[in-house]
Amino acid sequence: MAMRSIVYIFLCAAFSEGSFYFSAKKVHLMKNKFKFSLFLVTIGIVYGDIGTSPMYVMKSILEGNGGIANVNEQFIIGSLSLVIWTITLLTTIKYVLIAMKADNHGEGGIFSLYALVRHHGKWLIFPAMVGGAALLADGILTPAVTVTTAVEGLRSIELISGFLENQWIVVLITLFIISVLFSIQHTGTSKIGRSFGPVMLLWFSFLGLTGLLQVVHNPWILKAFNPIYAIEVLLSPYNKAGFMILGSVFLATTGAEALYSDMGHVGRENIYFSWPFVKLCLIINYLGQGAWIVSNTGSAALHTIHDLNPFFMMLPEFLRPFAVLLGAAAAVIASQALITGSYTLVSEAVMLNLLPHMEIHYPADTKGQLYISMVNKVLWIGCAMVVLYFRSGAKMESAYGLAITVTMLMTTLLISVYLNKVKGKKLLSVVILIIFGMIEAVFFASSLTKFTHGGYVTVILTCILLALMYVWHRGTQLERKFYHHLTMQDYIDELEQLRNDTELPLYCHNLVYLESAHNEPTIDRDILYSILDRDPKRAEAYWFISVNVTEEPDTLEYDVETFGTDFIFRVRMNIGFKCDQRINIYLRQIVGDLQASGELPIQHKKHSIYEKNTVGTFKFCIIHKLIPHKSELGGLDKAVLKTKYFVRRLAGSKTTWYGLDTSNVIIEQVPMTIPSHTDAKTITRTNF
Repeated sequence: MAMRSIVYIFLCAAFSEGSFYFSAKKVHLMKNKFKFSLFLVTIGIVYGDIGTSPMYVMKSILEGNGGIANVNEQFIIGSLSLVIWTITLLTTIKYVLIAMKADNHGEGGIFSLYALVRHHGKWLIFPAMVGGAALLADGILTPAVTVTTAVEGLRSIELISGFLENQWIVVLITLFIISVLFSIQHTGTSKIGRSFGPVMLLWFSFLGLTGLLQVVHNPWILKAFNPIYAIEVLLSPYNKAGFMILGSVFLATTGAEALYSDMGHVGRENIYFSWPFVKLCLIINYLGQGAWIVSNTGSAALHTIHDLNPFFMMLPEFLRPFAVLLGAAAAVIASQALITGSYTLVSEAVMLNLLPHMEIHYPADTKGQLYISMVNKVLWIGCAMVVLYFRSGAKMESAYGLAITVTMLMTTLLISVYLNKVKGKKLLSVVILIIFGMIEAVFFASSLTKFTHGGYVTVILTCILLALMYVWHRGTQLERKFYHHLTMQDYIDELEQLRNDTELPLYCHNLVYLESAHNEPTIDRDILYSILDRDPKRAEAYWFISVNVTEEPDTLEYDVETFGTDFIFRVRMNIGFKCDQRINIYLRQIVGDLQASGELPIQHKKHSIYEKNTVGTFKFCIIHKLIPHKSELGGLDKAVLKTKYFVRRLAGSKTTWYGLDTSNVIIEQVPMTIPSHTDAKTITRTNF
């Protein structure tokens, strides 16, 4: 009987994955050989957030209904059915089977999705910004919540509980753990995943086995796979929370959006391989907790326990200390999914001109695995401030999940547009928009009840990040509106006259301007203004450099446009994402190549520590825009541009990004060419 029950459990749990195994994707997966090392990395990076949900989902459901004394079998089976089908619909179907197919060169997340549909409507930028800001806000909150809750969980161990009675000790330990976690991010997600992977593999195995022990003795709990019970419990008189129970149920799937965002770090196939195992372990553990609750509803001793947690209580007493320690480790690791997802989100936002350019490092040979020092510092400081503000895990949990419901709604909207406009599946797009939109709208409404209890912090963080994205996006639009391109060919004669004007002192041998990558034969007006009008700069050669980061790790290539001259050079550098962007070093090599080919004359440098130096001096000019005092810009647009330029200064400098620290760098402030409100008037001369 026990063996038949075990087989039945696995069949039922796997049933909800049926569409996964019998889809066309199966043929594709068979071609990809399973690698246990990659499986471990995926387990360690992607599933931390969703993997720790069994520690608080059923606990939250019980508390919302008045405790274990106020539940019965129908309520528990219905609640479990809600959890099972929420995971199946939102995580498996929406994200694993649908959203992950909408990848942008292997990258996932809401900004990658927006990049695929942005040409089908300007309005699509707004759901992308709202969803991205909400997910980044959750990336600040999640590490604070999970680590604090984990540290507080140590109180259930008798030897430690007395030491942790003072909440400030919990806060200090939490801050220390968070600091260690963020300080190791620069090593890369592969190394972190290999370190965390074995712990998370043990954790999920522990979830499955401990749940299985309860289910084997209570096989009737498998009725929860029937979705009818999920619908019934929402309308049942035994459910005192009503539809608000969904606020607790939703916690079972909070890691789904992070799973999509982390796709670029581990690859889609590795998530396909690992998700069935993870989901199986999660569902079995939820079923085990439900079976234990129903079996113990009549226990008077349990009725008196404050803050009862069925996850720990269903375990044999000797096993609880191990479960607490392992759960604490898993909760710390849970933060990793949001941290790595935040790097990806910010990187994509930079590419879409929603956030300022930042220095990005690639610790591994996969472009999806990246590290952004600035983001790491902001998340670190943000998490620490949240811990110091709330101090208690229970207070933080009130804010948990609200932002993710917003992100999920925005993702559903963009997926619908993607299926309709890109894939041409209009009927499917409408079905997905209606079904998932309704489900997530209900979850959002139920999560709003947390607003006054801490959810306002998440909303404030989201609004701050959204405002930053709006400022950068709107500021870029304004710059492009007043951006003037001039045809390079029209100014070759003037540049040649300046080059040959010996009455002016030689500014340098090579004057270099960094510009945006484009293939048009034009140049930014401000660059020519800098050379010809603002303190004319006589040089032997003028260089206009743009950098393109390629998908390959070790690419080092360039192409040159000379415009038929031997003193004007537009260079496009194609640099692999793993290569240092040492523009000054590469440019010296390019100068040598062009001199060897006869395209650039030899440059005579009189004074040098080298005996034969044919390469002259360099000066790199970086242009920053200024807002004219009198212009047609309204007050809001002026504020937007001023804020953008302030943020740009905080984000870093091209001098650092492009390895120009040791070079001669000039930063010029050039006013934007904006029409003035004031009409031109003539001033009249008078006599004294």
